[in-house]
Amino acid sequence: MAWMIVSDTSCDIRELEDPAPGVQFALAPFKIRIGQREYVDLPTLNVPQMMQAMTDYNGASTSACPSPEEWAERFLQADQVIALTISRNLSGSYNAAVAAREMVLEDHPEKQIYILDTLSCSGALATAAMTANEMIRRGAGFEEVCRALDKQCQDGHILFALASFDNLAKNGRVSKVVGFIAGRLNMRVLGRRTPDGKIDFFYKTRGEARVLARILEQMDHDGFDGSLPVQIAHCDNAAAAGMLEHGIHAKWPQARVLIHPCGGLCSFYAQDQGIILTY
Repeated sequence: MAWMIVSDTSCDIRELEDPAPGVQFALAPFKIRIGQREYVDLPTLNVPQMMQAMTDYNGASTSACPSPEEWAERFLQADQVIALTISRNLSGSYNAAVAAREMVLEDHPEKQIYILDTLSCSGALATAAMTANEMIRRGAGFEEVCRALDKQCQDGHILFALASFDNLAKNGRVSKVVGFIAGRLNMRVLGRRTPDGKIDFFYKTRGEARVLARILEQMDHDGFDGSLPVQIAHCDNAAAAGMLEHGIHAKWPQARVLIHPCGGLCSFYAQDQGIILTY
């Protein structure tokens, strides 16, 4: 039976490496609206151009999740579907996917469609896609794959290291004065997910080296043992991602570290120099 692993584009990856026989991978794209222009978060998106448009635009920018129809189009392409979404407390993507499943099952009740709220974003979805693919390659059944993914996401961690606050200020998440001062003082803010998939900003410091050191301390505190890949997504900050990779390997030599640039949606929120790390 054919499998489909489909993710919304908060996953930051644009393809699945070495798909197992019978496995397809697809993306359900977010859209980012800046002024009168809409950017579709697909592999063809010029992210630096989008980020420059955000900088140049004085008003608030917005994002929109994939529609139920877009999810349904992907669900119809396979018999067994694993759908991965950003935390439902950060976006309507999960609810749109649920609506799509109801639409598809009404006409195709034989299909198996599992929708996973990852309680997270970025590398959490990428790792889930990798895990599902490898389990399918080994011959795991649909229910077994679903149970494993659910546990993996419940046990996972994500850290957000932000260096730019301009978009947060434009969208009213922080005051413009606070955003301006934080930028001038070279502040770094570190966030993590709460158990229900919201974001808790729990640490702030000045300078990148300090926040990277704090990330390594937090990984140790969380009991990271190198058994699952570390995913590092960065918004135009390959140097910091490389420094973090070096620090991880110094502490956990066996750890597999995967580095990739943020896609459109995560760039929109992480902003310039931002880092998103999942483990």
